[in-house]
Amino acid sequence: MSEGPRKRKKFAATRRLLIKSKLLKKAASMLAAETKEKELEKQRVVDECVPPLKLSGLSVQELQELCKELHQKIDVVDEARYDMGVKVEKNESEIQSLKHKIYELKGMKKPSLKRVKKTTDDMLGACTDTSKLMKADFKANLKTVKKDEDKKEEVTDWRKNVEALSGMEGRKKLFNAGQ
Repeated sequence: MSEGPRKRKKFAATRRLLIKSKLLKKAASMLAAETKEKELEKQRVVDECVPPLKLSGLSVQELQELCKELHQKIDVVDEARYDMGVKVEKNESEIQSLKHKIYELKGMKKPSLKRVKKTTDDMLGACTDTSKLMKADFKANLKTVKKDEDKKEEVTDWRKNVEALSGMEGRKKLFNAGQ
């Protein structure tokens, strides 16, 4: 027998799809079993850490003491959770700073440049291309338009003419000025 590579047998498309569908079904069932197992483990840990409460037959005073104990346990757990969160944030920021330092030390990767052969005629031709010149000089073909400035009436202080225009004489002046 030769030591060369052996040829693999090819499956028909329908056979491949059948095998693939069986694999997916098996994976889905294994995933469902794993999630169920995790749920049971979580429930077991909760039952182990927190014993079931026996509230029957307890007086009001005993119930209040039980509530105080539970609140103290909750405070301890919250403090531990907060401490862990702070440690995690500190570690993440440290990791980010170290990554940044590594990036700075490595430097940026320089791309490999390829040599492009161009003759001087090609370079000059690119500079004197007529289509590029037309695009650059598009404002020269526009018409020039002169702006007519409207005569603006001078705005005077209205307080100066208040006394002059008061009474009938002032109204007569305004009427005559309008005509």
